[in-house]
Amino acid sequence: MKEVVDLNNSESILRRKLDLLLRTGQILMESSADTSRIKRNMERTAAYLGLPDANLHIKIDYNMLYVNLSDENHSFSKMQRCDKHGINFTAISAVSKLTWKAIQEDYSLDDFERELEHIETTPRVYNDWMVAISAGFACGGFCIQFGCDWPAFFYASIAAILGNRFRMFLNHHGSNIYFNIAVAAFISTLLAWASAYISTPAVMAVLPEWLRPILFSVTPWHPLMACALFIVPGVPLINFVSDMLDNHIETGLVRATNTLLMVLAMSFGIALAIKVCGIDNFVKDLSMIPHHTFGEYALAAAVSAMGFATIFNTPKRLMPWVAVGGIIAVCSRNFINLGASNGNVGLDFGPVVGTLCGSALISIINIKVVHMLHTPHQVISIPAVIPMVPGVLMYRALYGVIEMQGVVGEVTAFTHFAINGSLLIIMIAVGVDIPNIFFRKWIAPHRKQKLKQMIEERKARGKFIDLEEI
Repeated sequence: MKEVVDLNNSESILRRKLDLLLRTGQILMESSADTSRIKRNMERTAAYLGLPDANLHIKIDYNMLYVNLSDENHSFSKMQRCDKHGINFTAISAVSKLTWKAIQEDYSLDDFERELEHIETTPRVYNDWMVAISAGFACGGFCIQFGCDWPAFFYASIAAILGNRFRMFLNHHGSNIYFNIAVAAFISTLLAWASAYISTPAVMAVLPEWLRPILFSVTPWHPLMACALFIVPGVPLINFVSDMLDNHIETGLVRATNTLLMVLAMSFGIALAIKVCGIDNFVKDLSMIPHHTFGEYALAAAVSAMGFATIFNTPKRLMPWVAVGGIIAVCSRNFINLGASNGNVGLDFGPVVGTLCGSALISIINIKVVHMLHTPHQVISIPAVIPMVPGVLMYRALYGVIEMQGVVGEVTAFTHFAINGSLLIIMIAVGVDIPNIFFRKWIAPHRKQKLKQMIEERKARGKFIDLEEI
C-alpha cells in the first residue's frame, strides 16, 4: 500500500512541475516575449525542476502551450491556454531573473510558485493616465521626426493623449479591441485636424498677441501623420519577423495576422476621419522629410522611446538607458538616411540602410549592456527602435487600398508605400535580432555551460531531483 501512496505522490509532484513549467511559458507569451525567448526560459525552468531535456517535449503556439514528459514506461502531458495577450516587459524581465535565481538559490516548488504568482498579480508600473500622456508625447516625438515644428509637436501629443485614453476606457469595458483601435484613430485624427485651424489667420487674429507665437505652427497638418501612431503594433511586428527568422513559422504568422488587423483598424479609423474632415493631403503628398538639428532629433527620440516604454510596462530603472538607446538608434539612422539630396547633413544612403544600421547599432551595444543592467535584450532594444517604425507608410499603403477607385497610378502608389514600409520593418527586426542571427553560436554555448555548471553545483548541495528519482 505504501508503494501506491508514494507513486501517487510522485505523479502529483511531477504534474505540479509541468504546471509550473506551463505557467512560466504562459506569462511570457501573454507578455509578448518572442518565441525563442519563451523556449529558452521554459527549458531553463525545466532544468531547475529536474525535468531532463531528452524526455521533455515543448510546443509553443500563440494561444496554447503543450508539454509532454515521457520515458519507456510513462507519458505525462499538459496544456495551457494563453488568452490575455498584452505587452509587459517588467514581467518578461522578472521571469528571466527568476529562472536563474531559482537554480542558484535552491528554490522549493512553493518558493517558485509564489514568485510566479507575484509576477502575475503585480500591478503595472504605470497607471492609465501616465501611459496615455507618455504615449501621446511619444507621438509628438514621431511628428518631429516627420518634420513638424514644436507647436505641432504639442498638437499631435494632445490628440494622441485623448484618443489613447478613450481607447483604454473602451478596453476596460470589454469592447472589441479592433473596434477600440478604429475609434481611437478616428478621434485622434479629428482632434489633430481641428488643431490645424488654430494656425489660420482667422483664429490667430482673435488670440492675444503674446500667445500667437506659442500657438502658431508652420506645419499645422503634420500632427495628422503622427497622432495615431500610439496604436502601431511595433512589438508584434518585430516579434513576427524574429519568429519567422527563427523558424517559428506558425506563431509568427499568427502574430502577423493580429498585427495586420490592428493596422487595418487604425487605417479605417483614419480614413473615416479624413472623409469627415474632407482633407487627405497628409495621406497622399505631405512631406515627411525633417529639417531639424540633431539635438532636436535626439530630444524627440528620447521622448518617443520612453513614451513607448511606458506602454510596454518597462521597469523604471531602465528608462535612462531606453532614452539613450532611442537617441543612438534614431540619430544614427537619420545621419545615414538624410543628406544633401534632401537639404540635410548626413551620408544620404536612404531610409532602408539607415534603419538597418540604426537598429543594428543599438542592438549590438545592448549585447554588452544586458549584463550590466541584468535584463533581457528585448526589454531595452525594442523601445529604442520603436521610434523608427514606419507607421505612416503602413497606413498610407492601406489607405491606398481602401480608397482605390481605378485611377491610373493608384496601384503604383500603394505598392510603393507597402514595399518601403515592409522593408523598413524587416530592417528594424533584423537589426534587433542580430544577437540571435549572428552571435547565437557564441552566446548559446556560454548559456548552456553556465546552466550546466549551476545544475552541477545544485547537485553537489543535494538539492537537485531528477526524473529517475521520481
